[in-house]
Amino acid sequence: MSDYIVRATAANAQIRAFAVTSKELVEKARRIHNTSPVITAGLGRLLTAAAMMGSMLKGEKDVLTMQIHCDGPVRGLTVNADSHANVKGAALEPQVMLPPNALGKLDVGGAVGNGILSVIKDMGLKEPYVGQTQIQTGEIAEDLTYYFATSEQVPSAVGLGVLMEKDNTVRQAGGFIIQLMPFAQDETIGALEEKLGTMDSVTNILNAGNTPEQLLEILLGDLGLEINDTIPTQYVCDCSRERVERAIMSIGKKDIQEMINDAKPVEVRCQFCDKIYNFEVADLEELLKAGKA
Repeated sequence: MSDYIVRATAANAQIRAFAVTSKELVEKARRIHNTSPVITAGLGRLLTAAAMMGSMLKGEKDVLTMQIHCDGPVRGLTVNADSHANVKGAALEPQVMLPPNALGKLDVGGAVGNGILSVIKDMGLKEPYVGQTQIQTGEIAEDLTYYFATSEQVPSAVGLGVLMEKDNTVRQAGGFIIQLMPFAQDETIGALEEKLGTMDSVTNILNAGNTPEQLLEILLGDLGLEINDTIPTQYVCDCSRERVERAIMSIGKKDIQEMINDAKPVEVRCQFCDKIYNFEVADLEELLKAGKA
């Protein structure tokens, strides 16, 4: 089954909800970056959240970037998503190995440590929207719950999970984001909090064969769940030689001339898909000659 996102409302639109199955995109990220299990889980959770948050964007060309700068051994995570829920991401240190945490789970919080979560939304305006919050636990879901409450003033519940196979491939991945509208009534809030307090983990629910629709039914079925639509989500890198040329051009004529003087080809590797772009000395000379730099 391909990955997809479900968008829904409940309680007469007092609640808006998103749920996703993201096993394939997280597994693709794992293969590209050869991540260790704990980094697969951390990057996978962030990619899963980014897919849902990307689907919240209104404009056709809107883009969301989430960055974690931290003092844990992973050092940092970056993910991008567009309004079509296409995502890509990378970890600064993809091979971190840690023992399980006190609950016997992958210690994502230990890999992340302390730091800052930044959410950048480029919506075609003069300046992008930037929201920043302190990392609370490093487990990603709790950090995003805190971000929504403090930076966007939207009370939210975020659940994210990545379950690994014994061969370190991805067995299940998915998540949900539940948000309360400003006019949500106390009765609705209380019923939702009670349900969230008793539900099983996201990965256990998905691993039992449930779909994103059924995940939302478990959470919101008693509150008049209405499924609005479903959209596909996937790991896609939109890098190109033209984009890499622009990146080289941005360093300036002087530095490019020095690269030419070194008389060695330049290799540029995309951080998101690992594709390599080679530029011979003649290619660099052509950039200068064509006035592109």
